[in-house]
Amino acid sequence: MADSIRIQMMDRFTIYIDEKKTDHLVAKSKKGAALVQYLILNEGQPVPNQKLLNTLWDEEKSQNPENALKTLVSRLRVLMNQIDPSLGACLVSDRGAYHWQCIDGMTIDLYEIDAIFSRLAQNDVPTSEQVRLYNQLMEKYPGDLLQHSEQNEWALSKATTLHNKYMAAVYAYIGLLKEKNQYAEIVGVCRRALDVDSFDDRLHMELMAALIHINRTGEALVQYKHVVQLNYRYLGVQPSADLQEFYKQIVSAGKTLDFNLEAIRNELRESGEQRGAFVCEYAVFKEIFNLQMRNLERLGATMFLAIIMISPYNDQEIDSIRQDNIMSGLLDILRKNLRKGDTITRFAPNIYALLLPTVNYNTGGMVLERIKRSFYKSYPNSNIVFNYRVGPLSSKGMPKDDMLDPRE
Repeated sequence: MADSIRIQMMDRFTIYIDEKKTDHLVAKSKKGAALVQYLILNEGQPVPNQKLLNTLWDEEKSQNPENALKTLVSRLRVLMNQIDPSLGACLVSDRGAYHWQCIDGMTIDLYEIDAIFSRLAQNDVPTSEQVRLYNQLMEKYPGDLLQHSEQNEWALSKATTLHNKYMAAVYAYIGLLKEKNQYAEIVGVCRRALDVDSFDDRLHMELMAALIHINRTGEALVQYKHVVQLNYRYLGVQPSADLQEFYKQIVSAGKTLDFNLEAIRNELRESGEQRGAFVCEYAVFKEIFNLQMRNLERLGATMFLAIIMISPYNDQEIDSIRQDNIMSGLLDILRKNLRKGDTITRFAPNIYALLLPTVNYNTGGMVLERIKRSFYKSYPNSNIVFNYRVGPLSSKGMPKDDMLDPRE
């Protein structure tokens, strides 16, 4: 018999015997593993046979369902005893029901996490104990409840509750660390929590803010670009307005300009030798757009906005990696074919937006046609459609009727 049995329910279901991982149960009986998970989730409470049948055999038909459950339990106990001779005793029969009973030396991470949440919810927890509990929680919560296990729809409600409690605890821990100015620790907390929820904007901003505080602005910028790619690739959207605003803080952080006209001029000239159009994040493009609109209103001038969209023929799907590669190649083409005064941003996963102050009605379409020819020359057999629209901006905005028709 083992000295310790540890059952992991978070992220994936695994049994550890004396800290040695075993997947024997899941490999031999997925239905049996689901039964163990379900009983553990009910924390020792007897679960009626009918409820087990309705949950685990939801759409399956059996001529004798009660017998099917008894057979499963009998085989399951044999499998569990093969893992450890004492493990089968955890599956306890009641009158018309079953329940899970922990034995000596057994721990289950789900129960430990529930205990941590219960203790943190109390009002008399010393700060030192809070820190210890938060660190334990971070260690025991590698992912949401049973998120990589099969037949776990019945676990979604509990998983959602745990996830929300976990995120609230992480935010509270970050707040505690901020009070102590422990920004290096915040970086570690955010990175671990982002492994659980990689799309949480608040975590990304807390991480970037902490990196700025410890003078790791370059890493903050890398993190921002990572967030942008996450939103493009998996959600197909721009980052949130708060994240876009944060970009400007990252860019300005750590820059200390000497109060000297020559020094400031040299700083502003730094990128002046770069050739081709200016490529920027959407947040910066938006600022440039609004600045240009003010100039148009003041000067009564006109400039042009262009939109380029790539899409597969016949509305077929295109995988995100191939799309990113094509968009990256298109960006190189744009840089080579546009002028210094032009501005480019990636507006959506498959769309670029361009500000073209140096073109007119005649040359606007010519510029986009030239880019289109270069694109098809670079991607002759890609089965990709190159669409564009280009039209003027004025102080009153851009009338739809003035937009040139899409070209393919």
